[in-house]
Amino acid sequence: MSFLNPESSHRHSLQTLGLLYEYDNFMESVSTVIDFGCGSGLDLEWWATRTTRDDNRIPLNIKCHGVDTLNELPVAHRYKNIQYSRQDFETPVTSVKHKFDVAWCHDSFQYAIDPLSTLRLWNDTLVEDGMMILTLPQTTNMEHNYQAFDSPSFCYFNWTLTSLMYALAVSGFDCAGGFFLKEPDTAWLNAIVYKNNQGPLNPKTTSWYELAERNLLPETAAASVQRYGLVRQRDLILPWLDKSLHSYLRH
Repeated sequence: MSFLNPESSHRHSLQTLGLLYEYDNFMESVSTVIDFGCGSGLDLEWWATRTTRDDNRIPLNIKCHGVDTLNELPVAHRYKNIQYSRQDFETPVTSVKHKFDVAWCHDSFQYAIDPLSTLRLWNDTLVEDGMMILTLPQTTNMEHNYQAFDSPSFCYFNWTLTSLMYALAVSGFDCAGGFFLKEPDTAWLNAIVYKNNQGPLNPKTTSWYELAERNLLPETAAASVQRYGLVRQRDLILPWLDKSLHSYLRH
């Protein structure tokens, strides 16, 4: 999935960022953010310029760090609280010694060559109970009652809501307390999960059953595992940031 320009990509990001901004206690608790695949840095600029929402607005001064392969990040020259590492996001960010409260990745994760190792690496960049926010396209969709298979360059995996949940859970993230969204009329997968205290698991030997037993899956996903031995998307009822519950029975 590609956008016409950085501004249109950022407008899409704002659908999630705008909901996050409504949670005052959360926003005021965030002191550091890392953006994997930050592109032009418009999302980073959003984080870096947040203020409280009361009448006497106070800058939150969130320290932000972008990671991408572009030669430079101009927005990093305009804000003291934005730094930039020019590198592949699948390698450790050695220029930063501290860990982050939030890891943000919008429309980039689908380019990971080794997605499980990448998720484990990103998990390691987070503080205890740190938040991972992922938005990426699903490349198998329904268009006018036909299956549409789209394969952009450099995207070697097709992600679904269930496969993304599995990958996140084995990579050290708690999906039981997370938020997920896949709307039927869009190609986008959205996940917000927290770093768990159990750490990553071996993806070669970890089954859905073990994830359910460890309480790392949403309740409806765990119930699907117990009944069918796998997670069926049509069995899922999952919460999103706007406090809505989404059923996937008819998707």
